[in-house]
Amino acid sequence: MNQPDQSQMSPPPVTLGQAFWYWLKLGFISFGGPAGQIAIMHQDLVEKKRWISERRYLHALNYCMLLPGPEAQQLAIYIGWLMHRTWGGVIAGSLFVLPSLIILIVLSWIYLAFGHLPTVAGVLYGIKPAVTAIVLFAAYRIGSRALKNGLLWTMAGLAFVAIFVFDTPFPLIVLMAGLLGALGGKFIPQKFATGGGHGGAKQSYGKALIDDDTPTPDHAKFSGKRLGKLIAVGLILWGGAIGLLCVHYGWDGALTQMGWFFTKAALLTFGGAYAVLPYVYQGAVEHYHWLTAHQMIDGLALGETTPGPLIMVVTYVGFVAGWTKELFGADQLFLAGAMAACVVTYFTFLPSFLFILAGGPLVESTHGNLKFTAPLTGITAAVVGVILNLAAFFAYHVFWPHGFQGRFDAVAALIGLSALLALLRYKAGVIPVIALCGLAGLLVTFIKPWLEQGGVLL
Repeated sequence: MNQPDQSQMSPPPVTLGQAFWYWLKLGFISFGGPAGQIAIMHQDLVEKKRWISERRYLHALNYCMLLPGPEAQQLAIYIGWLMHRTWGGVIAGSLFVLPSLIILIVLSWIYLAFGHLPTVAGVLYGIKPAVTAIVLFAAYRIGSRALKNGLLWTMAGLAFVAIFVFDTPFPLIVLMAGLLGALGGKFIPQKFATGGGHGGAKQSYGKALIDDDTPTPDHAKFSGKRLGKLIAVGLILWGGAIGLLCVHYGWDGALTQMGWFFTKAALLTFGGAYAVLPYVYQGAVEHYHWLTAHQMIDGLALGETTPGPLIMVVTYVGFVAGWTKELFGADQLFLAGAMAACVVTYFTFLPSFLFILAGGPLVESTHGNLKFTAPLTGITAAVVGVILNLAAFFAYHVFWPHGFQGRFDAVAALIGLSALLALLRYKAGVIPVIALCGLAGLLVTFIKPWLEQGGVLL
């Protein structure tokens, strides 16, 4: 008797409790910045668990790419909301950043209280090349699935050249890609239809819980009344928090100014963390003097090598600011740092929840409509090029730590190539790759002085 093909059967319904444990796990394993996180969610939710089809996954991702804020976290909010209503989105988005918040508070405390430990430096040395490989691998995975014809690959290449060579602002790249997609959808629709063009017969992962033809659930349909409630709740959550800080510490108080500054930063994060870091640097280092330039660079290294969105570096900025400003006195430095870190994180990520919960119903009403999906297809192509630029950015700073005029770090390059080979050839998981690379970096750090004494230069 023939067994039924499991891939043709819809997966069993997922409870909110089951989703809770998945989002919590994701919060601890979401390394590699937005590209790595998007790849992890694709592998888990589209390929393995089949909670959502690839077409609807990419449709949601395209919307998140348009928004200011961390797109990977917003994608988690979107999928959580689509599956389990508002609380599903709130849980998914909160657990996406909560582990990183806790980890960065602990690491920031170690950094300030104990200085640069050789063990920590060694682990970070090995993880940085691994992160570079993960981002490059993610660009390959997303590009091979989303770019179905030569025209879309060309758009991705042009986007890479625009940002890498000409330093074109990311919002302008998104705008141009969207316009080209809109024109393409009108004049050459076969090139911009989802799954259309060369290679259009995408790999099938089986029937998904939220499949291409699954009707939009009632809670995901647009309602003016629901939108009004969300806007009111958002204003209360933001205004109440900033008002409370203002009452306790005054408008010029450090915590109040952090809330206000990082609210503005959250609305400027088009293109991910690297697009807004210059603004954060200018404000936190040069204007408010919350931390030094050297501390900011160290914080970026921590942000790159911990789970969660790269913009979580603001949590570190908040902790260092609260600690160095001794907000609650010299004997409560940790409390001051932790409080400032939580304040900064709250105001940075609050807009992401509001954008998704308010705009999600409008996005759901457009899937399958070429007039709306063609611009998003164009944006996806551009984003692949931008992710490739991020990989190049990492490679430059990791393999040439002192610039091209300095020495090429062959050991870091070897670790990065090994990580890429493990991901591409042996389909290794992200966590084992990061763990092994961290161990390799630790070993290199400890044997390097011994080898140099013996005349071997690393």
